[in-house]
Amino acid sequence: MNPSAPSIKELIKIHKEDQPIRPVVNWRNAPAYFLSKLFTNKINHLSPLPYAFNIRNAHDLIQNLNDTQMLPHYTFVSLDITNLYSNIPVTETKIILTNMLKHQLVDSQTQQEILRWYDVITKQNYFSHNKNIIIQQDGLEMGAPSSGITAEIFLQHLAHLHLAHLTHKHHIINYCRYVDDIFLIFDSNRTCIQSILKDFNALHPELQFTAEAEKHHALN
Repeated sequence: MNPSAPSIKELIKIHKEDQPIRPVVNWRNAPAYFLSKLFTNKINHLSPLPYAFNIRNAHDLIQNLNDTQMLPHYTFVSLDITNLYSNIPVTETKIILTNMLKHQLVDSQTQQEILRWYDVITKQNYFSHNKNIIIQQDGLEMGAPSSGITAEIFLQHLAHLHLAHLTHKHHIINYCRYVDDIFLIFDSNRTCIQSILKDFNALHPELQFTAEAEKHHALN
């Protein structure tokens, strides 16, 4: 393997109305690529995440909907986390990871080793474009094998802190998430999408959500 800087390219989100660009980073030749994969495997082995409110695929979503009693005043809405990986706070997530490893009674030497890996991976947050090296100031590395599970550590912690309150306050009937896409059903007689979006956008200063409500009983 000859290490090189991760490279970035752009894909157009043709399913979105304004067709924004999705940045895609190839991390396979990055110096920390294999360490990033090892970090992911180690976390899955030592401290597996519960994924309590996650869905794995479209089949999971269909099953979830089949198990939900629907009433005429229930409304579908999708929330999207804007630029998820680049807005995950690295320092705060390290604290959450540390507490998670302690809670799982991982021995101190292994804890320190995993946290050192975390520091090495998150500091290699750069990519090349048109022969220029661009450095991200914060957030996770787009394209790194470990960014998915690291983002999950932060998002599941956030859900653990706030989701019960939000569900009760906004009469949310169903909630599930796939990476940065959230699907929920709420009682439109008792709350509205604007109020829900406002509270989700107040969860953390680094995270911003956009919302799309159903139209003609359908959701994109």
